[in-house]
Amino acid sequence: MDHWISPEPTRFESEHPLFLCVLSNTDTASIPGISAAGKSPRLIDYTPAGDAELVTLGRTVCNAEPPMTDQSPTPAVITRAAMQLTGIPFMFINSGLKIIPSIPLLDVGAFPGRDIRTAQAVPDARKIYANALEMGRQIRKLSDLVIIGESIPGGTTTAMAVLQAMGIDGRVSSSNSLNPLDIKAQVVDEAFSKAGVRFGDMAHDPMGAIERFGDPMMPCVCGLMDGLKDTRIVLAGGTQMMAVLSLLDGLGIKGNISIATTKFVAEDGTASFVETVSDLGFESYIADPGFDRSRYKGLRMYESGVIKEGVGAGGAMFLAGLMGIRQKEFREQVELVCDQIL
Repeated sequence: MDHWISPEPTRFESEHPLFLCVLSNTDTASIPGISAAGKSPRLIDYTPAGDAELVTLGRTVCNAEPPMTDQSPTPAVITRAAMQLTGIPFMFINSGLKIIPSIPLLDVGAFPGRDIRTAQAVPDARKIYANALEMGRQIRKLSDLVIIGESIPGGTTTAMAVLQAMGIDGRVSSSNSLNPLDIKAQVVDEAFSKAGVRFGDMAHDPMGAIERFGDPMMPCVCGLMDGLKDTRIVLAGGTQMMAVLSLLDGLGIKGNISIATTKFVAEDGTASFVETVSDLGFESYIADPGFDRSRYKGLRMYESGVIKEGVGAGGAMFLAGLMGIRQKEFREQVELVCDQIL
């Protein structure tokens, strides 16, 4: 057998799977050294829009260059390959974009997130949650398995802040091979000092933690899950979605929820994805696309810790594995997508 998803998703049955991806921006991403989710700091705000266009259209419209980190292509190439191979329906949700992509979008009426050092990162979090809740209620009538991914530069820093506000000492990953944890920690310390908050002070106020230190992706995903209720849900992402899991108990959200990510996040020694997800009481699935055998140098670089995850790549691969796609077939499809866009 071709065991490229671990553990094997043998207990999943779905007649109507659906892939969702929440797109957001936050001013936190503009802090120097925080995010590598773009070829240059000027292009970071274009990354979520470009990712969505690439998955949907096979090209970027909002900007001439596809989203890149160093020499490696965005994980949107992984997600596009999965959507092509599986043929499942997918939709993107605008939850606070600065740049609107040239594709159809669902919309929860969110504003882009502010710098967390203002202690007012997502002042419209409750409105976002309420709108996403209603969206989830409608989607549950259409699907029995919903995969939810994200694209938000700077999201691991907001994840670190929310985890610490909730009293969870989880370590976050990075799209950079050299995780700038010292910069992130300094930013979180500044944010906590401004708000007069210490580690764990908001363990019983998850919405307050989002409002002060989060990003617009978080209340959208939480609201969706609340609306989906007993629908099978797989969060598609790394330590950003790990932070979302930390919010669920305090928000009273229960259900059939697990998480899927890439092996590049799971094996990141600077992060604590597997341990923290387990401590939170959720099952995780790890996908390995076998990029070490790719003919593309940019894909092989994922193995050294560049990019790692995003645009729901881990969950997209989980879906492909669930539907019987083998690792070699999947990797070759990703390479074909790269042939077309690079």
